[in-house]
Amino acid sequence: MLEYISQPWPWYVAGPLIGLMIPMLFIFGNKLFGISSSLRHVCAAIAPANIPFLKYNWQAESWNLFFVAGIVLGGFVAAHWFPNPETVAIASETSSELQALGITEQSGLLPSQIFNWSSLFTLPGFFIIIVGGFLVGFGARYAGGCTSGHAIMGVSGLQRASFVAVAAFFAGGLFITHAVYPLLF
Repeated sequence: MLEYISQPWPWYVAGPLIGLMIPMLFIFGNKLFGISSSLRHVCAAIAPANIPFLKYNWQAESWNLFFVAGIVLGGFVAAHWFPNPETVAIASETSSELQALGITEQSGLLPSQIFNWSSLFTLPGFFIIIVGGFLVGFGARYAGGCTSGHAIMGVSGLQRASFVAVAAFFAGGLFITHAVYPLLF
């Protein structure tokens, strides 16, 4: 049993489990799935300033904070007690393109040559980590949700704005990958 839990689950198990969350949230509480809104709840809870955006009844959405805490705790437990010893499998074409950019260390989910403290103080690292993080946060706020909220919740609810947002997320990702990354490395 522990061996099965410690390995990545196939898409045909994980996908339907994630997909079943949507009707369960609707049926058992008329709730919307999304992660980026939890940051607003945290800010409203710990920094109750006179900012109109943070003046609302965040306690009514406290379930979302428990949901996010469960994700963080689950990730911690999985990484420390059920680690998968195998290298993350990525496509050979992706591996070749990364090597062409000088990224040769591919252990774990993030290339350690890009995502580390020392690269944070380089120009490419600053753009990838700081500017990229800001743009992701800004984009999630501007789009009214993050990729998981729009792609899972919005598209399943046939919301036109979510279809546009998901298309923009993918287009932006392709643009950064093929136009910006080659300029940085």
